[in-house]
Amino acid sequence: MKEKQNLTKGNITKNLVLFALPLLSANLLQSFYSIADMLVVGRTVGKAGLAAVSNASMLCFIINSFCLGITMGGTVLIAQFKGAGDIKGQAETTGTLFSVTFIASLFITILGLLFCRPLFILLKIPADAMQDACAYMEIICWGTVFVFGYHSVCSVMKGLGDSKSPLYFVAVAAAVNIILDLLLVSYLGIGTRGAAYATVFSQGISLVTAVIHLKRRNFVFDFKIRNFAVKADKLAVIMKIGLPAAGQMIIVNISYLLITGMLNNFGTAAAAASGVGLKINTFAGMPCWAVGQAVTAMAGQNIGANDIRRVKKTTLTGLRLNVMVTLFSVLIVQIFAEPIIMLFDPSSPEVLKSGILYLRICCGANSLVYAVMYTFDSFAIGIGSSHIAMVNAVLDAVIVRLPLSWLFAFPLKLGFPGIYLGQALSSLLPAIAGFCYFKSKKWEQKESAAQQG
Repeated sequence: MKEKQNLTKGNITKNLVLFALPLLSANLLQSFYSIADMLVVGRTVGKAGLAAVSNASMLCFIINSFCLGITMGGTVLIAQFKGAGDIKGQAETTGTLFSVTFIASLFITILGLLFCRPLFILLKIPADAMQDACAYMEIICWGTVFVFGYHSVCSVMKGLGDSKSPLYFVAVAAAVNIILDLLLVSYLGIGTRGAAYATVFSQGISLVTAVIHLKRRNFVFDFKIRNFAVKADKLAVIMKIGLPAAGQMIIVNISYLLITGMLNNFGTAAAAASGVGLKINTFAGMPCWAVGQAVTAMAGQNIGANDIRRVKKTTLTGLRLNVMVTLFSVLIVQIFAEPIIMLFDPSSPEVLKSGILYLRICCGANSLVYAVMYTFDSFAIGIGSSHIAMVNAVLDAVIVRLPLSWLFAFPLKLGFPGIYLGQALSSLLPAIAGFCYFKSKKWEQKESAAQQG
């Protein structure tokens, strides 16, 4: 691999920024899958369509969380082998990761098809949105293999220090998704099902583009069938890191799913507005996530090279960058909250009012606390201590977000604004816990998987 992909050398700030920028661009483009769906559906189908896609998207987030968590284990292990200069370890980890994620995608597809409707009934989706939500989700489930395949390839590239290739892959998919949304939803009038078809097809294009691109380059894995072997030692480490990372994301997204269920009690407009607000909040968090992913990859390579001092400097530099970029994102959202919400549903005053309130509460000073939490979680995952991030997810979702949201909304009778307030306060405790772990000396004696091998 090229020297520019070696994150164990050079200026830390420069490396983080150069690594994070393509990831940010890829994350922004990828978010257009759901943003484009909601924009087109909101303007074509209305608030019932928005509520349907909002609820279905929460289930999609849980599926993606499992995928991202497992592939994160591959990213960290490959980064550690990269830092240690072990080519064989990189190739065997890649083959193991690809095989495992393919099997997992089939399992998740079956579960999704069996349980999406009962889950939506449990969540009390508004009656006028139920059928569209189920139709959307069933189509998305059939495309799960494409999602898992794409994230597997991208996780390998990030572990090797290449954050540019994923940008190329997703750029093609984003363009295809937007064109198909306009064609299927607006022009042909297929509605929410058309948005789901557009998403699945664009994800398939993204995976095919990635494989073709890498087969033409000097990639560490040549995609021959015999190399898709599962190596037990590599699988054990991927699962050790990946399962807690997946657990972290799943816990958080299940909490959002339950929050969505609470919001459904307040009607279609509140459900639609909150779904839009969450999408915007997610969009605003993209720079923070890109820097966090850069911290994970860079910490992974440097812990593999046994450079503790550089791991610390990487984390603190990432923290400063994350606070700055998050502050900028928050200011943009707060200044333009009304026109942003109106992009999705300009005809519903209830959606507009509730959506603006969501952004005022959930995309403010609390986002800076979230940036601190996410940076320390990214550091913990990068050094192989993903269980710390999972514990923080429990603190965030189970200890704070769900109880406070329920308390404020129902016993204290604040209604759906109380749910927003519970979400806004959720990051404080895990941010403190993450900082305490970083300042402790325990992780400095931790051996990386590459060193153990």
